[in-house]
Amino acid sequence: MDLNKVMLIGRVTQDPEVRNTPSGVAVTSFGLATNLYWKDQNGQQQDKVEFHNIVAWRKLAEICGQYLNKGSRIYIEGRLQTSSWDDQSGNKRYRTEVIADNMIMLDRKSEGGTSYSQESPIQQYDKAPSVPQSGESQEEEISVEDIPF
Repeated sequence: MDLNKVMLIGRVTQDPEVRNTPSGVAVTSFGLATNLYWKDQNGQQQDKVEFHNIVAWRKLAEICGQYLNKGSRIYIEGRLQTSSWDDQSGNKRYRTEVIADNMIMLDRKSEGGTSYSQESPIQQYDKAPSVPQSGESQEEEISVEDIPF
């Protein structure tokens, strides 16, 4: 049995670029930075940044292009794919990309983050609706942001 699965949490390094193939299929590409933090032998905090190339297709590509911006914090799930080509001077070049299957926006602009995937545009919310505290009105007006679909 084989497995090719990638799960990353990081920040978008540039605004996503949305394009369409000649047949009209949407494709979006962008960079994602992930950070690793640790303390060295002297107790000093160290960090290392890894940069990842992300590619999303179809509806997920459109959603990424519409909602993501440079600096957005996201969770990406997908698979690794490496392509190769010969450059102008005849050297073999390689590029490894994460082909995204699922994306969850982690920034908190409203109550709860939203998950987007290839299969269903809106899959889940990762935070339960808030419960009124004592003294707050039980009969509050529902805003559009509170509706989970």
